[in-house]
Amino acid sequence: MTKIFGNPATFVDEAVAGFVDLYSQYVQPVPHGVIRSTATPEGKVAVVVGGGSGHYPAFAGYVGPGLADGAVCGNVFASPSTRWVYDVAKAAHRGGGVVLGFGNYAGDILNFGLAAERLRAEGIPAELLVVTDDVASEGQGANGERRGIAGDVVAFKIAGAAAEAGYSFDDVVRVSRHANDVTRSMGIAFAGCTLPGESEPLFTVTEGHMGVGLGIHGEPGISEEPIGTPSEIADLLVDKVLAGKPEGVGAEDGHGGKITVLVNGLGSTKYEELFLLYGPIAQRLRQAGYQIVAPQVGELVTSLDMAGASLTVTWLDEELERLWTAPAQCPAVSIGPVIETTPAPVYEVPEDEVADYSGTPEAAQAAGRKVAELIEAVRDVLQDAEAELGRIDAIAGDGDHGTGMVNGSVAAAQAARAAADAGAGAGATLSAAGGAWADRAGGTSGVIWGVLLHAFADKLGDAGTPSAQQVAEGATASVEAVMRLAGARVGNKTMLDAQVPFAEKLAEQVAAGEDLKTAFTAAAQASTAAAEATKDLRPQIGRARPLAERSLGHPDAGAVSLALVTRTVADKL
Repeated sequence: MTKIFGNPATFVDEAVAGFVDLYSQYVQPVPHGVIRSTATPEGKVAVVVGGGSGHYPAFAGYVGPGLADGAVCGNVFASPSTRWVYDVAKAAHRGGGVVLGFGNYAGDILNFGLAAERLRAEGIPAELLVVTDDVASEGQGANGERRGIAGDVVAFKIAGAAAEAGYSFDDVVRVSRHANDVTRSMGIAFAGCTLPGESEPLFTVTEGHMGVGLGIHGEPGISEEPIGTPSEIADLLVDKVLAGKPEGVGAEDGHGGKITVLVNGLGSTKYEELFLLYGPIAQRLRQAGYQIVAPQVGELVTSLDMAGASLTVTWLDEELERLWTAPAQCPAVSIGPVIETTPAPVYEVPEDEVADYSGTPEAAQAAGRKVAELIEAVRDVLQDAEAELGRIDAIAGDGDHGTGMVNGSVAAAQAARAAADAGAGAGATLSAAGGAWADRAGGTSGVIWGVLLHAFADKLGDAGTPSAQQVAEGATASVEAVMRLAGARVGNKTMLDAQVPFAEKLAEQVAAGEDLKTAFTAAAQASTAAAEATKDLRPQIGRARPLAERSLGHPDAGAVSLALVTRTVADKL
């Protein structure tokens, strides 16, 4: 259990503050992350890595000379928001473009992808390094590929070494993606992890057994097997990884028989156990004809206090071997000769622009105040439902949905109140709430709720009191925006299964001449029924997909929370 956490809502911020103080020779703070505290030359490609927190030393522990230039620190097990990724990337950029590295999870794909689009729109070259090493999730991660686990370390190290060596932007992208393509991992868990402030783990493993094919966001394994001897565990991991050997890594392809090996602890597996496990793993791989180059054993990509381990193998060619063994110094690792450095300038946070709502009509300002009241009511209800939403999400996911919804709605309520008090109309108030929700919640649900509220806000406008027709149009626009962003459809077991019936019923009721209160109430009832019906669906996308059978009989957490929001608003209209 995570025992030292203070206020769970500020767990990450306070941990990062302590980390920066401890390792100031390597890193300095920026909003929602860190960048190097040592100078880098103008024109150098910046490697910025990140994801949810709870995986230390990933990701901030890999910032330093020879490795990453910055790290974005999301909430525990939740992708950082688009704004957070963009801000850290801008702080780390030195004129050579930015490579954004992260594991292959839906929230990270969305937020890092949108941040890259924003950087490109400003003329900054930006590409994604999406790590896809987990053989247990073949074809089941985001974008239909594998998930990313400890292979992050190899891909990030290769990218950082290439950038440090002066590679061009295109070549850093090329070689780091190649490193990912020839990396495979497999993990096992003996016990689940516990989120800060929670008393129960996200999953349990049957006594005397191990979960095979776990995820690093607290997802349980895809199967259970009895715990064997070290040799038997080594055989299982090696067999699984070698069975996933990528095409094009034979001697004729320039790879020869060289590999690097990572034996990774997941948070509470002792180093002695990892050393014990490495022995038979190395023996098996050498018997298979491989030469092991610069192996790493230790806690490399953890999952809070999860008990377990993973094996990563990367097939090396001459270029990858040279970059893998190149010097690097950062909080988590020191390789080769010390790289000479000089201090970087202290980063100064740019001031946010202040919105001007002068001239907004009084009727519109009253509507803005009403929107702020509604968002505050949503916040209060979601805070009460946090534990239950987390419980539902943990059945086949990482259990953080309740926390994410609370973080998002708290920030949204604060932003909405500030906008309304400054004279914003309904649209501007809701838009401010959407931006704050996405920024603070992060993850998949954060960016989706941000897009949802922005699309809704565009239809409400700021001219006066929104009509029932405008509200119905906002609901329809929000559905279209979420579908475009997430690539999901009704039946995929997502929030859309509750959102679409809500929008359709609302439009139908308004078209029939019902007043807004009546129409919204009927739509909320339709949404609630549809959310409950998701218990009969199998997830088709997202983290729950590899554990689809576990999800049967339980509703989707995103659909449940959306229906709860619609009922809350209906009650307060």
